[in-house]
Amino acid sequence: MEDDAPVIYGLEFQARALTAQTAETDAIRFLVGTQSLRYDNQIHVIDFDDENNIINKNVLLHHAGEIWQISASPADRNVLATCYNKISDSKVMTCAAVWRMPKELQGGNHESPDDTSSNAQALELLCHLDNTAHGNMACVAWEPLGDGKKLLSLADNYLMIWDLQESSTKSTLSSSVTLEGKGQMRFTSGKWSPHHNCTQVATANDTAIRGWDIRSMRQIYCIENAHGQLVRDLDFNPNKQYYLASCGDDCKVKFWDTRNIHEPVKTLEEHSHWVWSVRYNHSHDQLVLTGSSDSRVILSNMVSISSEPFGHLVDDEDLSDQEDNLQEEKTKEPLQDSIIATYEEHEDSVYAVEWSSADPWLFASLSYDGRLVINRVPRALKYNILL
Repeated sequence: MEDDAPVIYGLEFQARALTAQTAETDAIRFLVGTQSLRYDNQIHVIDFDDENNIINKNVLLHHAGEIWQISASPADRNVLATCYNKISDSKVMTCAAVWRMPKELQGGNHESPDDTSSNAQALELLCHLDNTAHGNMACVAWEPLGDGKKLLSLADNYLMIWDLQESSTKSTLSSSVTLEGKGQMRFTSGKWSPHHNCTQVATANDTAIRGWDIRSMRQIYCIENAHGQLVRDLDFNPNKQYYLASCGDDCKVKFWDTRNIHEPVKTLEEHSHWVWSVRYNHSHDQLVLTGSSDSRVILSNMVSISSEPFGHLVDDEDLSDQEDNLQEEKTKEPLQDSIIATYEEHEDSVYAVEWSSADPWLFASLSYDGRLVINRVPRALKYNILL
C-alpha cells in the first residue's frame, strides 16, 4: 500500500545518535546527532508530516564535538542531553552535557530539507555532567516518568545519578557506584526501568547485564554471559515490569525475565551481524524493533511474551461442539511469534532504531552514512492488533 512506503532523509555527515523527542506527543519528531571530524557537529530536528508524507527539518549547531548519544528530556521537549567527544590536552574524552533548543525553534519554525544550514543556530548549554574524575561517558538516560530533573550516566566503570536544579543550569552528583571485577570493567550501555517507581536501572558491560536499585546503589541481579559477545543495548518492556530485551555482537536479541535470569525467555537470531539497537513499542509491547550492522531493521511480533496477546481466543467449552469446524480448530493454536517485516533501505550499519512518541505505528532508523528512514508498521498488522 502506498502509505506504507518509507520516507528517507539524508544528512551530509555520518551519524549514530537518534532519539524520539519524548516529551512531544503531538508532532512526530526525532533528533539526530552527527559525527563529523572536520565540521561543526549538528543536531537535526526532524519533523515528519504524516498527512503529506514529507520531512521538515531544523539544524542546530552542537559546537562541543562528535555526538555519540542523544537523550531527550521526558518533561521538557526543548531540553536534551548528549554524550560527545572533545579533545583536551591532545586526548579524546567523551563528555556529557544538558542543552536547550533556541526559543525560535520551539514554535515549530521549519525549513525544507534542501535548505542550507548556514543560518543554523547553536544549542544553549545548560550544564555539564562533570566526569573528570570518572572517565569517558558511555551513555546518559533521563528518569523515564520524572520531571526531567534526574539523569543516569555511565562513565567507564561508574554508574552515576545526577540531580538538575530547577533551571537545569547546574547538575549535582547525588549518588554513584563503581563496577568492580577483574580487568578493565566498562559499561557499554544502560537503561532506566519505567517500573518500580523508577528505582531500578539495568546496565551492560562486556557480556553481562546487571540490575541496580538506585536507592541503595546495590546490584540486584547479574546475568553473566547474557550474550556470547559484547552487549550493545537494552530496553525494558513498558508494560511488563520484569521483562528486559538485550542485543549484542553475537547477532542475537534476547528477552529476559529478571526474576529468573538463568535462561532467556526467548532468543531471536535473525540478524547476520552485530545488533546495535533494540526497542519495545511504547503502546503495543509485542512489537519489537532491532537494528544491526547487517544494514537491516527487523520488526518482530513477540506475542507470546507480550502483555496483550492478540488473536481470536475461544473458550474451551465452545470448542467441543465445533470440532469439525476447521476455522475454530485454527484458533486453538497458540499465538506464534514471528518476523513482521525486514526493512532494507539502509546501505550501512544501522546504529539506532526508535519509535515515535506521538504515533505508536511509526518508527525511525539511522545508519552510519547519515541516512534516516521513517517507516510504518504494516497496515494489516495494525488493524489486527487494534480490532
